[in-house]
Amino acid sequence: MRSSFLTLLFLLFIVGLGSLVSIPTMDAPTSQGTSAQIFPLSQNPANHELEWYPVVKVVDGDTIVVDIAGANTTVRLIGLDTPETVDPRKTVQCFGAEASAEMKKILSNHYVRLETDPSQGEKDKYGRLLAYVYAPANVRPEGILLNIYMIEEGFGHEYTYNIPYKYQAEFKAAENIARQEKRGLWADGVCASQASSAPTSPMRTSGQYECSRNTYNCSDFTTQAQAQAVFDACGSGDVHKLDSDGDKRVCESLP
Repeated sequence: MRSSFLTLLFLLFIVGLGSLVSIPTMDAPTSQGTSAQIFPLSQNPANHELEWYPVVKVVDGDTIVVDIAGANTTVRLIGLDTPETVDPRKTVQCFGAEASAEMKKILSNHYVRLETDPSQGEKDKYGRLLAYVYAPANVRPEGILLNIYMIEEGFGHEYTYNIPYKYQAEFKAAENIARQEKRGLWADGVCASQASSAPTSPMRTSGQYECSRNTYNCSDFTTQAQAQAVFDACGSGDVHKLDSDGDKRVCESLP
């Protein structure tokens, strides 16, 4: 009996002593977050908080192909239009080669992060995924939204397909600055000779424009005058959705 009583006292003493002693604990690791940055293909970023996709191919200045879950997916950058280089219907447009080269310099063999915009739908009429593309630290340390970067550096212009998109105001402002500072394709004389020698109606087929369905985008034209000719010929219905602001002057970003 006495032995049990002494054992109980000893246990009570141990518990009391434990309450007076500070027992160190390990601090939980803090989240550092993930800034917009690029990862080379040799360094898979799958363990990072944001989802990144490897770039398979750069098509041109506003279209790329990425690997999403093992499938090659063509991505069309929202709000950006760069001069054509791969369209078989026409010759390489002014500053198209420069825009494609810049995109390849930034994205070849790298990863990108994608942001979609519900206002634009998931895909365009050609089946391309519509997205904002975030990429890499070798251009700017904090990473960049590539759509607006290409506009503000003069490699392309702001492009509203039909409905205003999330960053439309910022993209339009970026183009205004690029024009004012004469960057890239807006520099004096850069595209003057090509624009003056371009045919006035590049989209004619058998002497007629296609007006029965949505066929053309602003990117199909070299100059605003060409796009305006199609709009005027097809009537005020704007079947091709070229007049995004409804003022009857279409594709106003084109030279």
